[in-house]
Amino acid sequence: MAALLCLHSNFPNVTVKPLAVLDKPKKLCVPFELKQGQTRLFHQLPSGLNMEVIEQKSVKNKDPDEKMRETSENPPLVFVHGSYHAAWCWAEHWLPFFSASGFDCYAISLLAQGESDAPAGTVAGSLQTHAGDIADFIQKNLCSPPVLLGHSFGGLIIQYYIAKIGNEQSPGNLLLLVVFPCTDFVLIMGLIIDTETPFRELAGAVLVCSVPPSGNSGLVWRYLFSKPIAAFKVTRSLAAKAFQTDLSLCKETFFSSAMGDLLVLRYQELMKKSSRMPLFDLRKLNASLPVPSVPKSSIEVLVVGAKDDFIVDAEGLNETGRFYGVSPVCVEGIAHDMMLDSSWEKGAAAILSWLDNLSN
Repeated sequence: MAALLCLHSNFPNVTVKPLAVLDKPKKLCVPFELKQGQTRLFHQLPSGLNMEVIEQKSVKNKDPDEKMRETSENPPLVFVHGSYHAAWCWAEHWLPFFSASGFDCYAISLLAQGESDAPAGTVAGSLQTHAGDIADFIQKNLCSPPVLLGHSFGGLIIQYYIAKIGNEQSPGNLLLLVVFPCTDFVLIMGLIIDTETPFRELAGAVLVCSVPPSGNSGLVWRYLFSKPIAAFKVTRSLAAKAFQTDLSLCKETFFSSAMGDLLVLRYQELMKKSSRMPLFDLRKLNASLPVPSVPKSSIEVLVVGAKDDFIVDAEGLNETGRFYGVSPVCVEGIAHDMMLDSSWEKGAAAILSWLDNLSN
């Protein structure tokens, strides 16, 4: 009989790359119709669970009078949502905008959000598992380093991804030894198996109204002492999920006062159906924070916030900027859901300007 021995090693990767699974006929959990040029894919993770991805490739037939970008030089953009959202929140405005600007765009629904499968348990995952799922998608589907864009808690997941790149010595591998005892000798055969998805380098990262590296506990305490009424409203809206039934509270939490109620009502319904499980166990999450610091990262980071953000305050925005050694950009006249708000073009334009400089 052959004996099996398993040893951890740091040999070069030997990886099998399955393709993403194409859209399968299924009843949608979230009533969002794709826009022209968008495709819904299902990327199969190593666990066997499927992760929804809304894809929109760059538009090449632009106005001939406008200077044409070399789309082959543009990095792909991968968008990661926050709590109570899913891939649709990017597909509404920003995917069409950035694809028209020459970028291939991919919006991910994290597990148990949107149309993605749900894992066993009571929460969708952790910083580590969500970042690992994003890394798996990037490794198996993208040919060049992407720019990751994350909103709110999605920004915190991207911060962990960046830290994983900066602190990762090499991916873990498993050395499988197969021993065949023979009459006069022992034959040993080895097989190297990749046991961890490598966190590939990024072309850049954009943190949009992101939870800061220390988590949301600092935000909560500041609100309690400086704005107790706002603290009560945020807690009621998010922790108690009152935004799902209270239209005015939903509007105050996520959007500007200029947003029409009918549009807020539509997004409220989409958010209500987007999250079948909490993204995290917040107690365990806070115990694991702050995210590890990154020694002089070569990754360019844009920290962008909203002047009228009801959730992430100015100090939270500045904390994230200090962490990465950059000056944050604060967009006027826009609220927390920058990609859905009535003036969504303002945030998109600021990011596009940064992306153009990134390519130069």
